[in-house]
This record gives sequence, C-alpha cells and structure tokens, in this order.
Amino acid sequence: MDLADLTLTQASEAIREGRVAPVELVDAVLGRAEQTAPYLSAYVTVRAEKARRAALDAEREIAAGHHRGPLHGVPMGLKDLIDVAGEPTLAGSEVRNGHRATADSAVAARLAAAGAVLLGKTHTHEFAYGLTTPQTRNAWDQGRVAGGSSGGSAVAVAAGAATFALGTDTGGSIRVPASLNGVVGLKPTYGLVSRHGVTALAWSLDHVGPLARTVEDAALVLAELAGHDPRDPASVAVPADHVRHYRPGGGTDLTGLRIGVPRTYYFDHVDPDVEAAVRAGIAQLADLGARLVDVDIPMARYIQPVHWGLMVPEATAYHERELRTVPDLYGADIRALLEAGELMTAGDYVRAQRARNLMRQAWADLFSEVDVIAAPTVPMTAVPAQQESVTWSDGTVEAVSEAYVRLSAPANVTGVPALSVPAGRDRAGMPIGMQLIGRPFEESVLLRVGHAYEQSQPSRILAPSP
Repeated sequence: MDLADLTLTQASEAIREGRVAPVELVDAVLGRAEQTAPYLSAYVTVRAEKARRAALDAEREIAAGHHRGPLHGVPMGLKDLIDVAGEPTLAGSEVRNGHRATADSAVAARLAAAGAVLLGKTHTHEFAYGLTTPQTRNAWDQGRVAGGSSGGSAVAVAAGAATFALGTDTGGSIRVPASLNGVVGLKPTYGLVSRHGVTALAWSLDHVGPLARTVEDAALVLAELAGHDPRDPASVAVPADHVRHYRPGGGTDLTGLRIGVPRTYYFDHVDPDVEAAVRAGIAQLADLGARLVDVDIPMARYIQPVHWGLMVPEATAYHERELRTVPDLYGADIRALLEAGELMTAGDYVRAQRARNLMRQAWADLFSEVDVIAAPTVPMTAVPAQQESVTWSDGTVEAVSEAYVRLSAPANVTGVPALSVPAGRDRAGMPIGMQLIGRPFEESVLLRVGHAYEQSQPSRILAPSP
C-alpha cells in the first residue's frame, strides 16, 4: 500500500516500530497533496518545507527514545478557521485578506504537543456558513460537491493528502463532508474540545472535531483534543480516565446495547439508496448483538427553526463590524445570510433558546430508552456541483443546503456527540454515511459501536485516483 493511503493507526504503528520514518510518510502525503491539488483543491496553503523539517525533528526525537504518542510524526491538515501562530487564517473569505494568527489555537497547540505534523490549511465554505465548500471537489467525483463546510479536510483525508484532519461543525459541517467523501467524521459533545483560537460561526452551536479514515483513527485524535480550557467559556473538564476509553477495543460484540431506530424525522425525505444502506447498517448492528428499539424523535418539527433561530443571529453578531465596514468583501450568499440576521429580534432569539432547552430535556429522556441512535448522516449523496435543489418523490422541493443540514443539526442544537461512518455507496458509486448519536460525553460508546460496525464490513475502499 502507498504510504499516503495508510490509516492513522497503521502509520502510527509503523513509525513506532521503525518500519516507516516520519519523513517518508510526510513526503508521500505531500506528494499526494501536490498530485491531487489541480483536481480536488483540498488545501488553501501547503507548508511543505516546514512540514518536512517537523517530520525530521520527529524522526530524531523518536530515534532518541522520545516517542510522544500515536500522532507523533503523522501528517495532518487543519481547516482554515483554526489559528496557527504565524500562519494565515483566511476563513475562505476576502474579508480576512492579509490576516496572520499571532498565537496557536488550543487544538493546534495540543496536536503540536502530540507531535503531529501540519501540512497546511484546508478549504472551508466562507466563514463556515455553507454546506458545499465550492472551492473543493468531491474526492469520488470531481463534478460533485465536496460537502461543507469542512469540505477541504474531508477531501484531503479521502484522497490521501492528509492522514487525518480537523474540521468544525455548527450544523453538520464535519459529518456532512465525511459522509459525502466516504470518511469518518466525529462531532464531539459541546464543550469537550476547546474552540479557543477557532473562528466562530455561532458560538452556542460550534464544535471542533476530527475527520479520519477509521473510527479508531478518530478516537486517537479525540484523545489528544479533549480537555478543559478556561479560555473557552463552554469548555467542560472531563476526567482523564474518561479520555483513556476513547480508543475502542478490537471486539465486535454489541450485546446489551440498545440502538434507537427513528420512526420519525430521520427517514423522511431520504433517497432510497441512502435509506437502504443505513437500514442494512442498522441490521448489521443487530447481528452484532445490539437490541433495536423503535423511537420517536421529540419536537422534530421545531429542530430546523430552532437551529436557524440560534445560528443566524449569532453569526450576524460575530460579523457585525465587518458587515458595516466591508460588506462588499463577503460572497453574495454569505452576505445575504448575515443581513438576514439583522432582521431577527431579541425575542426570536430568546424563544429559540427556550425551545432548545426543552429539546435538550426531551432528548435526555429519549436516551433513557436507548444508548445510541442510528440514522442517515445526510438524506442524499453528493449532488452535482451546480445543483441547487432536490425534488422528493412526493413533489416536495428542498434546497440542497437545507437537505444536507437537516439530519445533522439536531446534534448541534442539543450538543450531543455524533459520529458519521461510511455505510456503502449508492448506484452511482458515491459514498453513504450512517450517523450514530449518543449521550453527552459518551463518545466512548459511539466509538465502540462505530468501530464494531466498521470491523464487520469488507475492507476499506479508497477514493479513486483522479
């Protein structure tokens, strides 16, 4: 296997055992990034020489007996919202032209301390306010959308141009591109991973998390990211022994776990290929010993209005100064959304917050009946780049952006963790994702279920070469 196609777990073990040198791995992944750049455009910037120097430093440290852990010497990408000292954070926008970060974000600092090697910054939909990442093409079909807003990170991982990457998720922006590009994406519990030094979209909905090739890879990254940070007001202290259980074991026995199968919401207006693949995935979880429990999603009709009622005014508040001083530097779609936020009243926002509190309690009650909910990540696979809407079998017309966010937004509104794992492909060969949703701070359970499902499937299928 080409070194660029190794999983994080495989690469880490090869480095630790001395079978692969960090410089070799980084050169292979940089080569893949260069090869795919004209076709996929996953990266905004690639810092090749800095990456090679960091890999050489890692090689020397490891040779001297100072192995920092599973990420040491492994190449990664960071979404272009995440500050790295001395590097631009452009957020996909002309508004940020000339910007350079003065300090590392909390997550960049944690990954650097773990010895991970930064290759560069990956493309995002402008200020993460979109679900397609138009600068980047899908790793499986260049004529289709990459998904967003962490599209660059997902495509880099799928194409072998990063062994893992970080994204952000406000309404599904890690899980959506993960599903559309056939990789694993994890949105942790709200407050588990610090957002200090990460450009905000909506402070009460934003999360930072990993995109990787396997569930175990995602667990390895999460173990380095999780932890209290007083610089993020939402940050929560998590016991160290909790973090140690993120890495799933090798078994596939799910006996005793209760898997919730939604009767409502998650299978409404879903492509038949997606529904068939996800229901087959759920059946596989039952074959592994889990007990399936039919559930109704509480307050389902209010999920999207509450999500938009929170996100839109919070985003507008963040951009208030620039919207007044340099409005023409925003893309037309983003400017329209930001200006719409100015029309929302304080009463609208307060009502959305009150509804969210009721929703959180209703979901807590739901999780007294089940341990994990299994459902589609998105209702359809990657659409052609110019497609703006989808027409469902009953004649309902839905904007592509609204369709993509519809099934992922509930976990942002409630703050619960959610994991997208590859679950097959549609008749056009495009990847399908199954979403696993769990109780707050029970990432270990999600990772166990995702890993068991993954291990029960055929070998990992790589994205085709351009």
